[in-house]
Amino acid sequence: MSHVKAGGTAKNVHDSPGQRLGVKLFGGQKVKVGQVIVRQTGMSKRGGVGTKVSRNYTIHAARDGVVHFTTRKVRLFSGKSVARTEVTVE
Repeated sequence: MSHVKAGGTAKNVHDSPGQRLGVKLFGGQKVKVGQVIVRQTGMSKRGGVGTKVSRNYTIHAARDGVVHFTTRKVRLFSGKSVARTEVTVE
């Protein structure tokens, strides 16, 4: 009666695929309505004029045009001002 004692279990061995986040269209590129400009988790980049931000913080183009990235100051809830990138379509 041979058997293996105390084999234990394998935990935390799962691996999930990447979410394909990041900037999809860069500054100066043409964009059409509804195209994804940035996929992100959280508001690291802000949506400006000509864009819409969806529930998962993806920034889409609200109109045809050219993508522009600018830096602007944003006031946090604590009152601190920090620089954030703003995405616009002109």
